[in-house]
Amino acid sequence: MSKVTTPFRYDHVGSFLRPVELKRARADFQNGKIEAAELKVIEDLAIQALIAKQKVAGYHVITDGEFRRAAWHLDFMWGFHGVGHSPTEKGLPFHGEAAMLDDTYLTGEVCVDTHPFVEHFKFVKGFEDENTVAKLTIPAPAQFLEQMIMPFAMQNTRQYYPNTERLLEDVAAGYRKVIADLYSAGCRNLQFDDCSWGMLVDPRACLIFDTDEKGLEAIKEQMLTVNNLALEGKPDDMIVNTHVCRGNFHSTYASSGSYDSVAKTLLARENVNAYYLEFDDARSGGFEPLNVVSSEKKVVLGLITTKRPELEDKEAVIARIHEAARYIPLDRLCLSPQCGFASCEVGNKLTETQQWAKLALVKEIAEEIWK
Repeated sequence: MSKVTTPFRYDHVGSFLRPVELKRARADFQNGKIEAAELKVIEDLAIQALIAKQKVAGYHVITDGEFRRAAWHLDFMWGFHGVGHSPTEKGLPFHGEAAMLDDTYLTGEVCVDTHPFVEHFKFVKGFEDENTVAKLTIPAPAQFLEQMIMPFAMQNTRQYYPNTERLLEDVAAGYRKVIADLYSAGCRNLQFDDCSWGMLVDPRACLIFDTDEKGLEAIKEQMLTVNNLALEGKPDDMIVNTHVCRGNFHSTYASSGSYDSVAKTLLARENVNAYYLEFDDARSGGFEPLNVVSSEKKVVLGLITTKRPELEDKEAVIARIHEAARYIPLDRLCLSPQCGFASCEVGNKLTETQQWAKLALVKEIAEEIWK
């Protein structure tokens, strides 16, 4: 199925709940009870089992579920030179809970040699067949940049980068290297996960970024620029899609806001093939911004939540798809959950059985809509 590309009519974002034995093994590794080689064997087996489940569920896209990561984004950043991390004391403020993820910061200028995610992808690639394609998920360049220019990080960042433009260029250059290496490894379906836009649409965005409205517009342009610059020179047959959400940690969220204020930047001008967009509740606003999605890009509607175990009403989801089709043609729409099921190791507050039930509902609805 090598010539078939994402997104599919029924699709998923990419992360899955970690099985108990994998969580235990990763904790044992962190505590020095097992070696890296033993952990890898356990990870490999868990990923093989997950891929088999994705195939049995009838999905055409396979991922490793992000099983080798502590967090959806930070592990990727740690694969670059000039990036350090340490256990957090305060965590990141989510609604109702602090995300206790490692503090991640610059320790020098950003560059990359061989990124470990290339080998991670090769493992999944080996399980492609005539019905499936392998997808790799990585944080968007904008997400990387945002991590280093948020107010809490800026003082440290300025030790190495007196201005943001040079950091932006180094981040983009690093991504171009990783993308080229992934292409050589056979990757044709790459996903940028990007919460930076979710933060930028929040009503508190000026406070979050410690700026005014004019400064916020400048940051939007920086985020767009770093994403597009990272994609310069990308082979035409490598599909890159963007997934946007508003944070996902243990069924909590970080931000709210509709896409209206970033539509003419992100949806109209980013050089990607499709968007996976969160629309599972009122925090994401309406579908009107979809009318500016440029060219023939597709939009994957994230109408099924991964934050709660209850199944959505099938007819209500179908009605919302037709509502979205008022702003973008139905044949350019697809369906998926709004985010992954375990953006971080802790996972969301539902069971594996409930996770697969959600995906079965996505498939059932999509097959009815697009026949």
